[in-house]
Amino acid sequence: MMTSTHALSGAAVGALIVVVSPELLPVAIIVGLLAGVVPDLDLIWTHRKTTHFPIYGAVGTLAVGLVAATTGGSVVLLLTVAVAAFSLHPLMDILCGGVEVRPWEATSERAVYDHAHHRWLRPRRLVRYAGAPEELLLTAIVGFPVVVVTTDALQQGIVVIILVSG
Repeated sequence: MMTSTHALSGAAVGALIVVVSPELLPVAIIVGLLAGVVPDLDLIWTHRKTTHFPIYGAVGTLAVGLVAATTGGSVVLLLTVAVAAFSLHPLMDILCGGVEVRPWEATSERAVYDHAHHRWLRPRRLVRYAGAPEELLLTAIVGFPVVVVTTDALQQGIVVIILVSG
């Protein structure tokens, strides 16, 4: 499971808020971090199908983003971070291996279910499996900008997540 990578990707989405509303930065990073891992709650149902929405998530992100751009309210900005981080998760899973028990064997052609087209999308295997060296590289790449824009305890927490991932 790529939990730390998904969490830090969500945190990176939250860190983008520094451009429009820097006072929301710590909250946005935490919202993004949590929303980035929420789709994996479907491990207790049908993994990468029940709570993974690659098409609808992108559409939802665009819709909420447009509302945030026109209203600019704090709650809507944080909702945009949450939806975007949640929606990024299945898109990242498409770039990884399939849903097989031993993903390093690359036996599954099911990466993420596309509810819009009622079919499974195939894995691209740019990250072969959770724990592969390329996942650690991705974790560091998405975590680094978050470390740069944060300070104190939040910054230290992000560094710990990166180190534990390693």
